[in-house]
Amino acid sequence: MKQLKAGRSKAGVGVSFLNALKRDGSLYVFALPGVVFLLAFCYFPMAGLILVFKNYNFRGGIFGSPWAEPLFQNFLFFFNSFDRALRATRNTVFLNLLYFGVTTVVSAALAVMLADIKRRNFVKITQSIMFFPFFISWMAFGSILQSVLNYNLGTLNSIIAFFGGRRVDFYGNPNYWWTILVICQVWNQAGYSSISYYAALTGIDPTYYEAAMVDGAGKWKQITAITLPMLRPTVIMLFMLSLGGMLRGNLTMIMGLTNLNPALLPVTDIIDVFVYRSGIRSGELAFSSAISLYQSVVGFILVMVSNSILRKIDRENALF
Repeated sequence: MKQLKAGRSKAGVGVSFLNALKRDGSLYVFALPGVVFLLAFCYFPMAGLILVFKNYNFRGGIFGSPWAEPLFQNFLFFFNSFDRALRATRNTVFLNLLYFGVTTVVSAALAVMLADIKRRNFVKITQSIMFFPFFISWMAFGSILQSVLNYNLGTLNSIIAFFGGRRVDFYGNPNYWWTILVICQVWNQAGYSSISYYAALTGIDPTYYEAAMVDGAGKWKQITAITLPMLRPTVIMLFMLSLGGMLRGNLTMIMGLTNLNPALLPVTDIIDVFVYRSGIRSGELAFSSAISLYQSVVGFILVMVSNSILRKIDRENALF
């Protein structure tokens, strides 16, 4: 009897799947490229994580290289120099927090201004212009930045010297680079990020603003009482997602803007730069894989813990 019921349930599952496939076949076809992409670039490469626990050599490859002794040897190079590891972790986390905070403020401000403009053609043109920096490579922008900040021929130093001031050695003093990196990140990401906030603003019921105007609320009061609270779920969601990459830095950005200038390492030596300098340059691919796994695990833990806390405080805005 139990076998008969099991057979019927299996047959029912098969029939229901065929019915769903017949009913929603076009949707499955549309989803297929995305599924293939995720499998090919996100899941199948996970087999390479075995490299983390091996003494990699080019002759043996990933699967033929001998196992590391001890097994976690590839993690030790990062933590052996605790001071440098701590500096790299501090720089990575602090810069990511600065990036998110300042970019969020600028992006939300841009979205609020665009949402208040009634001429749709002007909004589309403005969004396209703001979106353009996202496609400029960091190497190209590094050349632009060099022409602006160069000590002898830079535009900014030439203006300072013209008005009788002393030239500033931007590439010799790391203290300036907290601000410079944040400005560059905002320049690159603000236009792109503003699209998410603009989409959220277009979904706000306009009757809220109409009722506020009837009550005598000015534009600033409408923004603080209606717009910003409505953007809160979007900001929380994006912040929660960004926590997964809190220990990841933009190596291409640092290389493009500073060319890994040793004088700037007190600020620019993020985890990815540290791994590149210590491991990848010498061909130690297992080192970089080990730290990449470390970054992913810590990011996953941060997301899970933060989501658990958020679910207790504000369940509606939790990711899951």
